[in-house]
Amino acid sequence: MDVSMGLWVLTILGLAALIAVDFFIGRKPHEVSIKEAGIWTAVWIALAGLFGLGLLVFGGGQPAGEFFAGFITEKSLSVDNLFVFVLIMAKFAVPAQYQQRVLLVGVLIALVLRAVFIAAGAAIIASFSWVFFLFGAFLIWTAWKLIKEARADQEDEEYEENKLLKAAERRFGVADRYHGTKLWIQQNGKRVMTPMLVVMLAIGTTDVLFALDSIPAIFGLTQDPYIVFTANAFALMGLRQLYFLIGGLLKKLVHLSYGLSIILGFIGVKLVLHALHETGVHVPEISIPVSLGVICAVLVVTTITSLIATRKQAAAEAARTDGARTSKDGIDV
Repeated sequence: MDVSMGLWVLTILGLAALIAVDFFIGRKPHEVSIKEAGIWTAVWIALAGLFGLGLLVFGGGQPAGEFFAGFITEKSLSVDNLFVFVLIMAKFAVPAQYQQRVLLVGVLIALVLRAVFIAAGAAIIASFSWVFFLFGAFLIWTAWKLIKEARADQEDEEYEENKLLKAAERRFGVADRYHGTKLWIQQNGKRVMTPMLVVMLAIGTTDVLFALDSIPAIFGLTQDPYIVFTANAFALMGLRQLYFLIGGLLKKLVHLSYGLSIILGFIGVKLVLHALHETGVHVPEISIPVSLGVICAVLVVTTITSLIATRKQAAAEAARTDGARTSKDGIDV
């Protein structure tokens, strides 16, 4: 898809305007309700859908299909981010009324860092076509790693601050408590960071780790930097509302890691086939409609099996509780 500099500028200005509106509406710290989160989640998904339809009308079916496949993939991978966001919020004991501000700024930091990753990835792909072999192998390895982590069933997982965050805390110091939405305060004659700024940096920099697999994954669906960037932008900008909407349901998605591993492995194979095709080897390539169908089917099946598994687990726990209560009553008698 041929994208002019003017369209790039208009797109970035449009996204900035949407972010500004979102920030203006939620500028007053408050606890986000399920209703509010649901409305805004629907709004961001609708905006992504309208953007995809615009690509269909003005760019054709190929760019639109690539955008929807990329958006759904990035959205599903971003849900995995929410598990870590929950750990970060608990680690720093973020008050409920400040969580939306933390997520908004943290996601903005993540979006800027991802833009850098996308630009670097596009430049590498343009110069070295063999990099698709590396991307494909990395995604297949990541898929296997996700399966191993899912089977390990780590119940007591905790968030560990990265080295960059620890270095910033040592350099500037951190206040002992939250001071509203302030990011810096004067303490004992020294300017120090507040826990609010630390949490924002934690969310923004942690997302970089997730970008290591999500960026190669979307490049496996499209090599158009414009589509890669916009799909990431729409997936990330609705992440804050999604956090409040399904935060309580995350524990029920017990098979999510398996589904994501299948998606990453599938795209990894697609990248390897594409790389072989680029080198002149006659191998079948996986089309965008097939990719979109596989991704959607995996997510639907994963969600259904997760809900069935959690329901069975809840029923088994209830049965054990009733059995233990019955035994206790018998002993008492």
